[in-house]
Amino acid sequence: MNPKTAAQLWESLEDHRMPTPHDLKYLSGLLDADIHRLTTLWPALPSSVRHDLVNSLTDMTEADFEMDFSAFFRIALHDADPEIRATAIEGLMGDEDVRLVAQFCKILTDDAAITPRVKAAQALGQFILLGELQKIRPRPFDMARHALHQAYHNPAEPLEVKRRALESLAYTALDGVVDMIAGAYAHPDMKMRVGAVFAMGRSADKRWADIVRQELTSSWPEMRYEAARSCGELELREAVPDLLELLEDVDTEVQQVTLWALGQIGGDLARQALTRYSRSKEEALSQAAREALDELEFFHGDLASFFGPPTEFDGESDVGWEERLFSEEGLLSEEDWEDLALLGDDEDEEDTDDAMSDW
Repeated sequence: MNPKTAAQLWESLEDHRMPTPHDLKYLSGLLDADIHRLTTLWPALPSSVRHDLVNSLTDMTEADFEMDFSAFFRIALHDADPEIRATAIEGLMGDEDVRLVAQFCKILTDDAAITPRVKAAQALGQFILLGELQKIRPRPFDMARHALHQAYHNPAEPLEVKRRALESLAYTALDGVVDMIAGAYAHPDMKMRVGAVFAMGRSADKRWADIVRQELTSSWPEMRYEAARSCGELELREAVPDLLELLEDVDTEVQQVTLWALGQIGGDLARQALTRYSRSKEEALSQAAREALDELEFFHGDLASFFGPPTEFDGESDVGWEERLFSEEGLLSEEDWEDLALLGDDEDEEDTDDAMSDW
């Protein structure tokens, strides 16, 4: 840490002021002496400063993965304010230190406020995944599973906590999780059913394929969003025509996650649709399409280059992609077809590309 910047940082904190954005980055990678100093200062800081600190550092973590504010978030994890505790947990998501399992389990089990328990349930999901992949020892894996099961089956627990507990448990098929997902999907509360569809995608179990595809036409945007995401996570090739239609959804976030799903599934139709949307005049959609194309190339490009198209996509190109992508049941109406002279008149490829450049 630059000595001058360090002095400015600690001067601001000791004066109970918010440090400048430039100085905040020097809270990354704190050493033991600085951790002790911040721990001593923390309770005396005004609530507004503590809130601004955890929110700012969480944003910085998302923007730059090289920033390491884990020591800071561990201090904030014990704050008296439940919103600060919850934000600290969010800041620690992605930290694979198994020592966090016990802390998150304690918050999930004992915290008096709902929001930190919700965040703790979400944060434990990565340790369920690591346990399934045998990248952590059985003890923290079992501890996380037990705490999540206890939360899900606790009749006094709010539905939001139960939902997040189920979503985290979905990475494993142990302990009756399949039945739990089915039960949640039959729940009268819509948010619980949405959580079940989210869990179906995380499960990597294609037994849920029909349900996930069915929910792509839900009247709830949140459900359509999670259904599209799950189609991508399950890599449902048969869902590609449905996803192409969903690209016209009225909800921009649904469109974006649909583009992501197409990138996960791959294939000629997905590639062509993503290429078109990468030229969209709407920046959010064009960026989502470009990122999805990068994913598609990463996961599927090498197979096509070295071994030819994956066998699971055999037959996909039997009909021209324009015809399948823009069929009457797809993205363009019959009137649009006629306007573009695609129903019966032959055009050269260049003219067709120009005619459809704006969609």
